[in-house]
Amino acid sequence: MHTIEPYYSWRKYYVASEDSRSPFFGRVYSEFEFSNTIYNYYIHPQWDYFGSETLYLKILFTDYQLGYCIIEFIGEWNDTLYNDVMYLKREVIDLLIKNGVSKFILIGENVMNYHSSDDSYYEEWFSDLEQGWIYAMNFLNHVMDEFKSIGVENYIRFEHDSLNWR
Repeated sequence: MHTIEPYYSWRKYYVASEDSRSPFFGRVYSEFEFSNTIYNYYIHPQWDYFGSETLYLKILFTDYQLGYCIIEFIGEWNDTLYNDVMYLKREVIDLLIKNGVSKFILIGENVMNYHSSDDSYYEEWFSDLEQGWIYAMNFLNHVMDEFKSIGVENYIRFEHDSLNWR
């Protein structure tokens, strides 16, 4: 897992640690020191910790004028044990919404598992968006099935076919 880096080709257009409206503004990254882990497996130091012990993310791009944000994830999305969606909503999404973001693209090809709880935070997230949406792409089929098992597709649009977005 330590070799899986967040997508970096958009760095010439946007860097979350340099964006004063980003939840990760001012964050300093090491290129050589691996300290974050998911189940004792080191992950690349460019991934951002937001409160979850098993899920990390990287904001790849945000356009405040158009109101959208692209977020890539890695790890295990575990709402059962760790309530990952609560941390995501409170620590990342709420700040982005406050700054005018209402459209979210979630990239999940590196999310290996999802363990559900209920859909209340997803419902809250969706209801907070005025004229907005949440779109999830490239999640593994079994991960999408688990999200759908609790009705999350009422709030997040899942793309079934993999898109070669890189």
